[in-house]
Amino acid sequence: MLIELSITPLGGDAHASDELAEVLKIVDESGLPYQLTPTATCIEGAWDEVMPLIKRCHQRAREMSPHVITTIKIEDEEGATGKLTSNVRSLEEKLGRKLGRAETTAPTKVETKASAAAAEKDISIGKD
Repeated sequence: MLIELSITPLGGDAHASDELAEVLKIVDESGLPYQLTPTATCIEGAWDEVMPLIKRCHQRAREMSPHVITTIKIEDEEGATGKLTSNVRSLEEKLGRKLGRAETTAPTKVETKASAAAAEKDISIGKD
């Protein structure tokens, strides 16, 4: 079973990364396979493993926020395993190529300043 879990703490800071980091600790410590995305977390496991985990995540978010919205999407295919990777791999096979994935992070202030300085000197940063 593949679960897409999205927890939105309301009533606090516009950026809820502190609260979400606490929730993600619970997911990570569960030992279940998961994939973090920019807007949700996909978790793979059996019903009896995933549902108590979702409950713990929601409860942890509620401890930190007066208002929480938890959204759950379930893909339940009999006998299916490895859905975290197989769903994407299936699409890639049909297209005959790898699909784009965000593997990098936004540049830090230091990297941005270094890039600007390099541009002024007409040199490249990070190129061999």
